[in-house]
Amino acid sequence: MHMQYLKGVAQLYFDENKCIGCGFCIDVCPHEVFKLVDKGKVTVKDKDRCMECGACALNCPVNAVEVKAGVG
Repeated sequence: MHMQYLKGVAQLYFDENKCIGCGFCIDVCPHEVFKLVDKGKVTVKDKDRCMECGACALNCPVNAVEVKAGVG
């Protein structure tokens, strides 16, 4: 099932330059917002699936993810 909330409102910020590719964000995200890409890098797969729970940000060891609770 493809969950999607309101389009374009999630306050999810991801800094690919800080990311070390550990994959913790992928492991803890309940809606598969992130995906692993070539060479151990992570990217945002679908930002509109984010419910702004903050699990990704809390588990990122290098603070590459920021989530601000709001509409999502």
